[in-house]
Amino acid sequence: MVDTACRVLRLPTMRARFADTVARAEREHLSYRGFLAELLMAECEDRDRRRSERRIRAAGFRVRYVLAAKLVNELVEAADEKRLTKTIARYGRVDLLCIDELGYLELDRRGAEMLFQVLTEREEKNCVAIASNASFGGWTKTFTDPWLCAGIVDRLTFNGTVIETGTESCRLARTKAEQQQPRKRSWRASTGRA
Repeated sequence: MVDTACRVLRLPTMRARFADTVARAEREHLSYRGFLAELLMAECEDRDRRRSERRIRAAGFRVRYVLAAKLVNELVEAADEKRLTKTIARYGRVDLLCIDELGYLELDRRGAEMLFQVLTEREEKNCVAIASNASFGGWTKTFTDPWLCAGIVDRLTFNGTVIETGTESCRLARTKAEQQQPRKRSWRASTGRA
């Protein structure tokens, strides 16, 4: 019945994740509200992701999504100058480079210099999108050289758009909000399951 309703209402993510979310709700004793919030948030996040992908395809961008750690490791592993130049050029040619999780790792000087080179290569030629829960002030933990950190922030913000959504993870904020609500009945107790 839920499967059919999700098909009719065009909720593919809820349909795909329903069984797993039920199992997790029973295991973690989620309330009805918590259970429903999990399913709805999954659907919303997936729709946002698909909408962004459609817009990027419609714009005709050649896109490369990459985690910050993967990018830096690839650059550092390019041992000789020729391989390094080829790697930097490859990242410089795509129309939109999306770097995720910047701020979750600490880069040594060489890693930070390599990332700086990629950003310099792309400056005023191609787009870069960076996702980070850390504010620019917190990036000194990732880029331990303050001058290099300032240079990277300068490259990213010059003629750029900064969209601040807050430094706290939306998932963490939702979890905290759920924990502050009094739990009247657990999922397991309310369904009569033992």
